[in-house]
Amino acid sequence: MRDRVTLACEECKNRNYTTTKNKKTTTGRIELQKYCKFCKKHTNHKETR
Repeated sequence: MRDRVTLACEECKNRNYTTTKNKKTTTGRIELQKYCKFCKKHTNHKETR
């Protein structure tokens, strides 16, 4: 039931991370605070399709 999702930086729009999530328990899009190596700082990363 776990699906692989890609996380993209909200500031520079680069796709930096991949992770998995459970589609049954988390129906919305994931938003995490991660380090972006392109912006060189911690930014919000949102799930993309």
